[in-house]
Amino acid sequence: MTLDDERTLNNLLDALNEAGEGDDVSVQDILDEIGERSIMPVVLAVSILLVSPLSGIPGMPTLSAIILLLLVGQALVGRKHLWLPGVLSRRRLARSKLHRATSWLRRPATWFDRHSHPRLRFLALNPLRQVTLLMCMAIPLTWPFLELLPFVTSFGAGAVALLSFGLLTRDGYFLIAGYVVTFGIAGVVLTVVQAAT
Repeated sequence: MTLDDERTLNNLLDALNEAGEGDDVSVQDILDEIGERSIMPVVLAVSILLVSPLSGIPGMPTLSAIILLLLVGQALVGRKHLWLPGVLSRRRLARSKLHRATSWLRRPATWFDRHSHPRLRFLALNPLRQVTLLMCMAIPLTWPFLELLPFVTSFGAGAVALLSFGLLTRDGYFLIAGYVVTFGIAGVVLTVVQAAT
């Protein structure tokens, strides 16, 4: 399937469930199912999976951060076909864990799909689109340092998911929500750091 025409979270979850064959799924299987010409849907897929309990798997936040940095970087420079090095595209995840994650995400995905439509579209167009892409690169940079704190990266992944979903659907309301979550997280981190010093 392709997400170029039907940009819904439920279609994205369907694509994740259909990726690959056998008991586990590779990153390349996911790229093949979603389509290598669709960078932002893959960014969205990686970020929403990290919102799920998958973020508690050791190494998953760091791996996701590296993949997102590469993907968003390519979107930033205007690449039409995404690319990942083999060492990342061959990484595999148990299908059972992937299905549990997509099932866990199904209800919020349905809510997001029902309430999204193009609004404040100028927020999703250049030059503000470029600013949002830079934010989607900056947030994952913190994840390798936060990995020792279980599930904390899910909040940052939620912000990236909101921002990428807003870009994909041209919905400025979700972009604003993504920025609010991002600055809220930054405020909490700064407060904690100040209290600790």
